Amino acid sequence: MASCIFYAGCKTPALVQSPQVKAVAPTYENNSDTSNTADIKWQEFFKDKYLVSLIDTALKNNQELSITLQEIEIARNEIRSRQGLLLPKVEAGGGIGIEKAARYTSQGAGDASTDITPGKEVPEWLPDYRLGAYATWELDVWKKLRNSKKAALDRYLATVEGRNFVITNLIAEIANAYYELLALDNQLDIVKQTIKLQQSALEIVKVQKQAARATELGVKKFEAEVLGSQSLEFDIQQKITAKENEINYLLGRYPQPVARDTTGFLSLTPSQVAAGIPSQLLKNRPDIKQAELELAAAKLDVNVARAEFYPSFNISAGVGFQAFTPGYLVKFPESLLASLVGDVAGPLINKNAIKAEYYNANARQIQAVYNYERTILNAYIEVATELSNLKNQQQFYTVKSQQVDALVKSIDISNDLFKSARADYFEVLMTQRDALESKLELIETRLHQFNSVTNIYRALGGGWK
Repeated sequence: MASCIFYAGCKTPALVQSPQVKAVAPTYENNSDTSNTADIKWQEFFKDKYLVSLIDTALKNNQELSITLQEIEIARNEIRSRQGLLLPKVEAGGGIGIEKAARYTSQGAGDASTDITPGKEVPEWLPDYRLGAYATWELDVWKKLRNSKKAALDRYLATVEGRNFVITNLIAEIANAYYELLALDNQLDIVKQTIKLQQSALEIVKVQKQAARATELGVKKFEAEVLGSQSLEFDIQQKITAKENEINYLLGRYPQPVARDTTGFLSLTPSQVAAGIPSQLLKNRPDIKQAELELAAAKLDVNVARAEFYPSFNISAGVGFQAFTPGYLVKFPESLLASLVGDVAGPLINKNAIKAEYYNANARQIQAVYNYERTILNAYIEVATELSNLKNQQQFYTVKSQQVDALVKSIDISNDLFKSARADYFEVLMTQRDALESKLELIETRLHQFNSVTNIYRALGGGWK
């Protein structure tokens, strides 16, 4: 029987080989500089004191981050659980019972002829008092329990990296929302300035109408332009409120004004970034390290599932006292009982359930390989895309600034020509409209620059250290 068990246990099904992880690209656009912005702490990377204060508050109060911390605690407790399986299980206890043996049985017939004391038989209803300790221990011959504990440890470390990834994304999300809020503030100021300019032009065309130099059509056109800008003002104000509430949500607090410096957004300069080389992503990106640890745990799960085919070795022991009256319970050695048993057991036939779990573990391992590879690829593409975006946004901002300067000058020229009747109201309206749109686009471009820098910092794995 032992030979059959060992033979059946050692015969395990063949597995599909896991794919090899592809190597990461050597550089970004032939850049071999190893300086990496991800090594900078977020308190040093972001210079705005209001933004630093918001991020600090979010790291203390954000609910999603708090949920992630509890996941870490759950994973830590799983390690304790796996550790406990490696140690003997010891229980102590006692019990009281009563038993009646049937007379026409071997036990009943024997009891009828046994005297407890001279002249007395064993009672028909016999009490039973027990007090003792019991221990069971599975010998980890095939490292099933140890591999299970290592897998739990890897998953615990993966949850820690998951927390770091949440921190990185949270910091970037708050920074992007904060810069969007600053951009909306500046767009609101530009719209208000444009409304004043349009109202001034409206007064001029009304005077010209009284002097028969303009028509009612011109007046209505200017009025419509003012009303359109005023509606845009209310729309931006609503966007500001929504963005403030979004930031408050990330900070885990109820709606309230967000402290910030609303002046000079266009004069702010985004931080310089250094992407380093792609291989640095493997140690800086928390999601990559998380996927790597999950892959290591999945490999250990395969070993654990394979060990289920092998025989298990168990030792059980017990020691205590047992008697039919409390007075005899502590009588030594007559009431002493002890046992020591060693057994071996393993699957022999109908191993479909074990095979299924074995194949599932292998499939999950292959999934983990692909997930690890996908995470690396996604990280590389994120960095490469944002680097290209930042480069193009810088060039776009330079050209857009020149356009805004030209349109601002054209407003003064069109107003002078309109006052001297050398330009009609349509040219003035179009000039003002084009200038407003280009100013708003210029702010959007500056916002995209800040967002791109923040996204690069996040993509490189910065923020969690």
